[in-house]
Amino acid sequence: MRVVVLGLGNILLRDEGVGVRVVEALAARYAIPAEVEVVDGGTSGMDLLNTLAGCDHLLICDAARTGAPPASVVKLAAAEIPALFLTRFSPHQLGLADVLATLVLTGEAPGSITLVGVVPLDLELGIELSFEVSAVLGQAVECLATELRGLGYPLAPKRPAAIAVI
Repeated sequence: MRVVVLGLGNILLRDEGVGVRVVEALAARYAIPAEVEVVDGGTSGMDLLNTLAGCDHLLICDAARTGAPPASVVKLAAAEIPALFLTRFSPHQLGLADVLATLVLTGEAPGSITLVGVVPLDLELGIELSFEVSAVLGQAVECLATELRGLGYPLAPKRPAAIAVI
């Protein structure tokens, strides 16, 4: 079984980059099994075709405007995801919609798709997440970890680096 955990977003537009930051934190916090590929998709579009083609499960993390209050962590199942792209606020969302449609046409669509979204607060130019969105980063990481565990991947926390004594 092949699983792709895809972080999306533009890290130059503050909370727009939350998906990338969440998957970075996931990979830093947990030992990721070999069958799980964690991908910083950034603002890639069709470049993701080969990465996503034929995967059994696709877990996406992205900034998502769902009507929930800013800094809310939301989970959407496959049927709900296309509606999210109808109200896109970022060019990469169009790119992902095209990638997923192309994979359906080629018969290589993921077996299942789940989106873990964080409702953005600040989309202005800047490389740091807003305080509010940064405060729920761990919650989004744990939501992805729960999804992976539900797929049969028991994630083990990485051990902190040994402290050198001089």
